[in-house]
Amino acid sequence: MTSNISEFFLGGVAAMGACLFTNPLEVVKTRVQLQGELKARGSYQRHYRNVFHAFYTIGRYDGLTALQKGLTPALWYQLFMNGIRLGTYQCFVNMGLTKNAKGDVSILRSVGAGAVAGCAGAFVGSPFYLVKTHMQSHASEQIAVGFQHRHSGLASAFKQIHSNGGILGLWRGVTGALPRVTIGSAVQLSTFSGSKELVKKMEIFPANSILVPLCASMAGGVLVVCCMTPFDVISTRLYNQGLDSKGKGLYYSGFLDCFWKILKREGPLGFYKGWSASWFRLAPHTVLSLVFWDETRKIYKKVQKSLGS
Repeated sequence: MTSNISEFFLGGVAAMGACLFTNPLEVVKTRVQLQGELKARGSYQRHYRNVFHAFYTIGRYDGLTALQKGLTPALWYQLFMNGIRLGTYQCFVNMGLTKNAKGDVSILRSVGAGAVAGCAGAFVGSPFYLVKTHMQSHASEQIAVGFQHRHSGLASAFKQIHSNGGILGLWRGVTGALPRVTIGSAVQLSTFSGSKELVKKMEIFPANSILVPLCASMAGGVLVVCCMTPFDVISTRLYNQGLDSKGKGLYYSGFLDCFWKILKREGPLGFYKGWSASWFRLAPHTVLSLVFWDETRKIYKKVQKSLGS
């Protein structure tokens, strides 16, 4: 059995691998979610009409390399957040906490384990997500949306944020991240566990086939988008807002304030702004991270077995 400590590292490495492919979609998603912030539909200029137009627009005005903006903090975020999240969840699985008395995977237990794991991961990785959002939202004046932060790198960003808000400033916006990742993890990980168990029992593919976790993670990706997008929008807004001279948020005082302002000024559909961008990013990231996670654990077990023999 893979040791519990190694689960944290394997989970983080798997998520970092997925991030290399999906970071451009994260940049697009962030821009679309900030577009028309606290403005009624039709009252603002839409720089990004859809996901594909956003790719074209960013490449035209900011350059193709801008599609990988925030990659460094994004990779660190994936290592810490998903290392804790996936590692903690797998520890629960290893201890049998996600199964019922009959030994079968319990959906309710898996949801609870996924929620706890996601909450822990979101808190630890929050400072990196904060910087990532700042860097990904920064754009040329012609296509800028949301508050524009200017950081030259991860270290300078941490230094600037710390000087303005102290150590707690690095966790500004975490109130939006906790429900976002907690709910997303509960849906994603429980769906993956249940789907994987079902696919195995149906014996459609060989037991060790990569198609088993692939099918399970595809199902998880769809549900994550439906449940997580409203919290994702709120989280992005909280992280990206600027500060006044007293260190308070310019637009929102917290999670609930952000929720009510979006509902009042943008309507219910404001919570699903950038839904397509979220799907294009979350679905493949879910597939890649969970498949990589499953495969890296297999590789680790083979290496561990060969070294022990």
